[in-house]
Amino acid sequence: MYGLVNKAVQDLIVTQFGQDKWEAVKEKAGIDIDTFLSMKSYPDDITYSLVGAAAEVLDLTPARVLEAFGEHWTLYTAKEGYGELLEMSGSSFVEFLQNLDNLHVRVALSFPELEPPSFRCSDVTENSVRLHYESHREGLAPMVVGLLKGLGKRFDTTVDISLEASKDQGHTHDEFLIRFEKRT
Repeated sequence: MYGLVNKAVQDLIVTQFGQDKWEAVKEKAGIDIDTFLSMKSYPDDITYSLVGAAAEVLDLTPARVLEAFGEHWTLYTAKEGYGELLEMSGSSFVEFLQNLDNLHVRVALSFPELEPPSFRCSDVTENSVRLHYESHREGLAPMVVGLLKGLGKRFDTTVDISLEASKDQGHTHDEFLIRFEKRT
């Protein structure tokens, strides 16, 4: 994963728990990198180690860390200079979800080694959508839940997310049923 992801993990931990917790997470993970470079590709193992260490240090489940990270990611990327790209990807919660793969195509222009997941929407109604998530990376469905919650905040939309089919349970991909309502 790119350094931008690891920098976002660091930002989440430092802003919500403090610099001392970040240092403890790095030590627990055995990571001896002082500064992650946003545009540099790092082995996925580094990110997974940071998440596992954060779970231990913060006394959370890895799923909870991933969910918190997913929610944080939507705010972090906008703050790190990708706000305009996010703006162009949709003016509503569902439109944004429908454009996620297109967003990743644009992002790949700056990050040539990007290996993004794929998202597809089906069964779109006025207040629900089924999101199909496919990735070669394992165990990241909780992060998608967090991303969806963060996008709900971004679009001032209340979201209720149910994991309907899981890759961990033998399905070909993860499938989420999302019920949503625009706040007035």
